[in-house]
Order: sequence, then structure tokens, then C-alpha cells
Amino acid sequence: MDFQGYHIPEELMYTKEHEWAKEEGGAVRIGITDYAAKTLNDVVYVTSPKVNGKVEQTKTMGTVESIKAVSEVYSPISGTVTKVNSELDSHPELVNKSPYGEGWLVEVKPSNLAAERNVLLDAKAYVAHLSALLKNQEKHA
Repeated sequence: MDFQGYHIPEELMYTKEHEWAKEEGGAVRIGITDYAAKTLNDVVYVTSPKVNGKVEQTKTMGTVESIKAVSEVYSPISGTVTKVNSELDSHPELVNKSPYGEGWLVEVKPSNLAAERNVLLDAKAYVAHLSALLKNQEKHA
């Protein structure tokens, strides 16, 4: 699904802070949305939690740094980090080029996905959130 130039895959779950989560087997892959990547513009550095580190839903789990700003990344779910995208160490621009593909951040083994899923937005709800956010920005521009 596309909304005002932003790609929003329908199979993903989203946060209001513009992270996405995708179930893959027993793990959940996490990244930032196309909206976040385009808003940040040129990503130059990414910090992620370490493998075996714990992440907690809605809590900071790292940062994405661009020429314009440093943005915190909030974990959409709680669990243990099983994989970190080490490609981003030398190619942070992948976050801009492919936020839902090669630009993913971490994989997490969820500890309470059944309950936490209720806090996440589906694509339709994320579009509604984005729509309200963009309208609000236009008012204040």
C-alpha cells in the first residue's frame, strides 16, 4: 500500500514512532518505516542493541543518525536480540534505500508477542496515524 509517496507493506505491524515488525518463524525482524527513513534523509550511522541483549516494547533500543538529526528507535516488541544487521555498520544508507528489505535493524526472539501485538498498528491504522500526523504538520507549517 502506498500513501502520499510512502510505501507501507500490509503484512507488517507498526508503531506510532515509525518502526515496523515482521514475524518470520519464531523471530521478529524490526526496522524503521519508509516515512521515518525519508524524514531522516541521509542515514550516516546506526546503533543497535547487541546480540543476546534484551529489548522492551516501547523502550529505546538504538538510534539512527542522519545528517539532519539523531532519532531514537523504539522496540515494537519485548524479547532477546538474536541478530543485528551488521551490513549497516559499513552501509547505513541501506536504511534509506531499502527500509523494509536490506535496511532492517535487528531480529528479536519475542517474549510476549501475543499480548504485545495488540499495541501495534496494522497497515491501515498506521496510514490513519500518518495521515493525522501529516495534516497536523501542514497546519503548523
